[in-house]
Amino acid sequence: MGMFSKITRLQKNRQFDYNPRFYDNKDKANPYKIEPKFDQFRSTLQTSRGLKNKINSAFDDTKRKGDRNIKIRMAVILAILVFVFLFIIDFDLSIFFSK
Repeated sequence: MGMFSKITRLQKNRQFDYNPRFYDNKDKANPYKIEPKFDQFRSTLQTSRGLKNKINSAFDDTKRKGDRNIKIRMAVILAILVFVFLFIIDFDLSIFFSK
């Protein structure tokens, strides 16, 4: 084993800690850290394990106020898509109206 240890041993990855020459690192976040812009506002990033915690977080998300215009736009788009689907399958809407 000792004879082949240099061949079979895995090498560790080398880390390179780069600091620019004229960069002042005081009181600032790391500019090289990759983090999406709106992570601080997302509620889904919290790791909630278990079915009960996931359901509770989903209910909390529905209670949160949203933009009213987006809700109206979404309802209109959904209604149009439903009517297009009903038109494609030749659904007869006259069953809802009395003669």
